[in-house]
Amino acid sequence: MKSDRLLSILLLLQTRERVPADELARRLEVSTRTIYRDVDALSTAGVPVYAERGRHGGIALLPGFRTDVTGLTSDEARALFVLAAQGAHSALGLDGALGSALRKVMAALPAPHRPAAELTSRRILVDPDRWLAGPRPSVDLDTLGTAVFTDRRLRIDYRHGGARSVNTYTVDPYGLVAKAGTWYLVADRDGTAQLFRVDRVLEAAVTQEPVRRREGVELADAWEALRRQVEERPAHLRIRARVRGSRLELFRRIVGPFVLDGRPEPEPEPDEWVPVELAYPMLRAVRQLLQFGDDVEVLEPAAAREELVRAAASVTALYGADAAPGEAG
Repeated sequence: MKSDRLLSILLLLQTRERVPADELARRLEVSTRTIYRDVDALSTAGVPVYAERGRHGGIALLPGFRTDVTGLTSDEARALFVLAAQGAHSALGLDGALGSALRKVMAALPAPHRPAAELTSRRILVDPDRWLAGPRPSVDLDTLGTAVFTDRRLRIDYRHGGARSVNTYTVDPYGLVAKAGTWYLVADRDGTAQLFRVDRVLEAAVTQEPVRRREGVELADAWEALRRQVEERPAHLRIRARVRGSRLELFRRIVGPFVLDGRPEPEPEPDEWVPVELAYPMLRAVRQLLQFGDDVEVLEPAAAREELVRAAASVTALYGADAAPGEAG
């Protein structure tokens, strides 16, 4: 474990000019005191590493020092060939670079590790898209990527979901995130982090102004806060319902995010009614349950039942209006 940690410290220092000791401790899950002991061990072994105290201090290597040691273990080599977001490389125009990089990594691997790495690339495939997701709109990441990598402010024409009007914003990008096949721009707008779906960006232009990100905030921090806002939205309406056993699995798959009790249950009989509780952000959202027909019944509150009656009546009126006399029944 210590030898792996020493190698990790060395490789981290080679990729960055200076790294604070507390950051190394956090990333390697040890104490700051342990990091300083490891630095002493590297120095004793002849590595030109030193520590600088103070607010802007940290651990650093003497300029120009490099090592070609990779120290990859067999499992680490295999992990490199499991690509969890293959579509991301295509969208960024990096498919060719990825293939070239993996060939170079394969050539640099110790000979005993190469067969396992090659077999992993043939036996493991990760597809990030959901089933039946349908065709996704094409997105142009070139301009957004330029702003992200050159640390420039970005001016975008953006259409929010469900809106007809287009808004123009000047934002300070942290970076791009690909989630379940959908690209998002994470950026500050007026000092507050926001998510912008890339396929809703109609026009984008990189400005000459340097980016104005909040100090100490990284892409991962901003994304985590925004992700939690989306996933932890307060639910204002509690629903008590029942579902036929034959439809329970499909029901949980479709309505899962709104089900309050997600614990596994014994397999019910097909005609057995299974009680469920849901939480929706608004009353109108309960219409989602109409897709299950008479296999789902809302028990309470009364307002939710009334909303479903209104929805069913409007659908009946829509289709009944075109029926010839005598056909409606």
